[in-house]
Amino acid sequence: MDPVKFVRVVRTSSSEVYILWEDEERVGQLDVHFAHDVIHATIILERETSEDDRRDLVNQIDQEIINSYLPSFDREDFLVSVFQGEEVDAFNDAGDLEDEFDLDDEY
Repeated sequence: MDPVKFVRVVRTSSSEVYILWEDEERVGQLDVHFAHDVIHATIILERETSEDDRRDLVNQIDQEIINSYLPSFDREDFLVSVFQGEEVDAFNDAGDLEDEFDLDDEY
């Protein structure tokens, strides 16, 4: 796996969510949660990868994202869980916008 590009889509005071891109292909999602001197990351990869590729990705995340928040000498643990899967659906609580705004009407 080539180095990925991280595009942050959510940021709170204690967490961040990134979409992972390799060139024009979405390859996964990264959720990072900061808790004082412990950091937990969940990586969801959308394709099969080798163990070496996953290690390289974790190292890239550590260097580009985690170290900017807490350098390795300032933290006790960086815990990472890696999953492989695919997005099968997405939901939001806005409902069906077409029904709500009747988008078929001309203005």
